[in-house]
Amino acid sequence: MRIVIASDIHGSAFYCEKLVRAIRSENAETLLLLGDTLDGENYDDVAEMLNDLCAEIRILSVRGNCDSEWDQRLLQFPIMSEYSWLILNNRMIFATHGHDKLLKPKLLPGDIFLQGHTHVPSWEYRDGRYYFNPGSVSLPRRGSKNSYMLLNDDGFAWKDLSGNIYNTFHMPSSLSL
Repeated sequence: MRIVIASDIHGSAFYCEKLVRAIRSENAETLLLLGDTLDGENYDDVAEMLNDLCAEIRILSVRGNCDSEWDQRLLQFPIMSEYSWLILNNRMIFATHGHDKLLKPKLLPGDIFLQGHTHVPSWEYRDGRYYFNPGSVSLPRRGSKNSYMLLNDDGFAWKDLSGNIYNTFHMPSSLSL
């Protein structure tokens, strides 16, 4: 299993092209987008790149605070859900953009909460649960890199758009995916 997790492309064709190249070089089976995908000056080009990609791999997405019904008309995969649940090897993964602070899912120990929105990568283990943010593909903040996350059998890796790892989080073997 190889899932690329990305957020906050904000209509940047330049950075979306780099992300698509990274996804292909990772041999990812799935792309999970955490919102704010098309809002920006090159939204038509970004939509075209992602639509081409969805012919090759599965794309899952949640709605960000900058995503709209118009964006959905341009994309060939659904983006309008505020959140999504995924199950991987008996582990629940809750994915959201993160702008709606009222979304407080019931997570059990070992479950994973994924969000974007802040444009800052983060990784935290708290109260037996995992909280992760891939940062931003196009508009990183607080000195972070243009980035994405790779989820595979070993855990999570935060990478810049050239594929260089700058942090990892390995899941304990008793909780591995």
